Amino acid sequence: MNATIRPEQIDETPEVDNDLAAVSEVEAGIRDFVRNDIAYLRRPAVAPDTAPLDPNAEATVNNVNSLIQRVAGTSLAEIEKLISELESLRDLLHAEGQRVQREISGYAQLSQAAMKSTRMISDNVTQWKRAADGLRNS
Repeated sequence: MNATIRPEQIDETPEVDNDLAAVSEVEAGIRDFVRNDIAYLRRPAVAPDTAPLDPNAEATVNNVNSLIQRVAGTSLAEIEKLISELESLRDLLHAEGQRVQREISGYAQLSQAAMKSTRMISDNVTQWKRAADGLRNS
C-alpha cells in the first residue's frame, strides 16, 4: 500500500486548526462568562469578618423579628381556623353524600316496586280482557 498525501489535505489542516482554535476561544469565553455570572451565588451573604451590629440596629432587628412573629402567629392561627372549617365542611359533605345515596337507593327501590305493581296490574287487566272476550264470543 502506498500512503500518499493529497495536497488538499495539507491545505485544509491549517483551516481546521484555526476553526478548532476559534471554537476553543468561544468555549473559554462562555465558561468565563458563566463563572463570573454565578460567582455571586458562591459568595457568603455576610462577610465573616464584619463587626457586630450596634445596639440600635440590634433593637431594630429585634423589633422586626417580633413584628414578623406576630404577623406569622396571626396568619398561622387563621390558617388553622380555615383548616378546621374545611375539615368540618368535608365531614358535612361526606354525610350529605351518604344521605343522598340512601335517598337514591330508596327511590330506586320505590321505582322497582312501582314497576312490579304496574306489571301485576297490567297482567290482571290482560287476563280480565281475555276472560271478557271469551264471554262475548261464547
